[in-house]
Amino acid sequence: MVHFSWKTVAFFVAFVGVIWACSTSKDTPDPTPDPDPNPSNTGTDRKLLLTNIADNIILPGYTNFKTKFDLMLAKSDAFAAKPDQASLMAFRQAWVDAYTEWQKVELFDVGPAESKTLRYFFNIYPANVTGIEENIIAGNASLELPASYPKQGFPALDYLINGLATTDDAILQKYTTATDAAKRLAYVKQITTQMNTMLTAVLTEWTTTYRDKFINATGIDVSGSLSKLVNGYVLNYERYIRSGKFGIPSGAMANGVPSAEKVEAFYKKDLSLILAKTAHQASIDFFNGKDVKTGKEGPGFKTYLTALGAKDSQSGKSLVEVINAQFDASNAKLGTLKPNLYDEVKTNNAAMVAVYTEMQKAVRMLKVDMTSAMSITITYADNDGD
Repeated sequence: MVHFSWKTVAFFVAFVGVIWACSTSKDTPDPTPDPDPNPSNTGTDRKLLLTNIADNIILPGYTNFKTKFDLMLAKSDAFAAKPDQASLMAFRQAWVDAYTEWQKVELFDVGPAESKTLRYFFNIYPANVTGIEENIIAGNASLELPASYPKQGFPALDYLINGLATTDDAILQKYTTATDAAKRLAYVKQITTQMNTMLTAVLTEWTTTYRDKFINATGIDVSGSLSKLVNGYVLNYERYIRSGKFGIPSGAMANGVPSAEKVEAFYKKDLSLILAKTAHQASIDFFNGKDVKTGKEGPGFKTYLTALGAKDSQSGKSLVEVINAQFDASNAKLGTLKPNLYDEVKTNNAAMVAVYTEMQKAVRMLKVDMTSAMSITITYADNDGD
């Protein structure tokens, strides 16, 4: 029989305990890992970024838009109750204000706006005039199907309050003495009701459930909020600003064949440049994390890229500085245009193409360099070769 002293036993137990503790610390995962790869650097804190974007950019942006949109609803109802010169002018101005404010929120193509395809009910142009007139005659047309998208929203209202005739008196006759006047007024109401229904659904989801879900989805995979934000942002800049407002009307994306009739706000032509400039500036402000209420910059794409140390692959300069410089270059080209983009396509199309060219440079930076630095995958498809 082997004899052990108490000292020997105590040493053995202590030794085994040390070995077990060391192996446990290496093999057992942390039950609550930090979702941020560098929690000491607030610039890379994605929850902080998402919270700022939700609370200081998206939600107040929607609030501002709803204020302008609600006024347009009121003016449209007043016009329907008494279609005259005064109510028509008031409706038009409210439409201009709401349409301009829309440019600041269209880029929020994430969450409820994406799932409910809000953009398709608000701003698909050019308007399908033949389809609109068919819907007015039918009196019971659905505005839910994809084929109905260019028959509603701001572009359809543009046609109905600005494009029915060449004079206001002739337009008012369409709503007063024409045989289909009641049906035409009813269609205006159907359009504004549909817009209100869709906007209300998006805002309700944001303010009840989606806001918390959004700020807590801090991953960078395709299900994370940052990935969805980046994809929606780049898509809006590429497809709906660069292409929709300039590339398509100028013919830069159609083998050089211009289509002046495809400008935004076709029937209120002197509004088209204002809409384009507003949308472009909204994209710049969003990139820089600018608070809608105070104008101060907070956590956003700019601070995130800076914290990551993102550099331009060609110049070695800060990627943020290079992107903002390219935004400035696009703005400079926008500044050379006159308010009526229809006329610009007809008489000064080289300037329209020049805007498209500068914006295309920004697209490459946003879609390739920015996403690469952020480790974000572009999930939408296009055929531009970027």
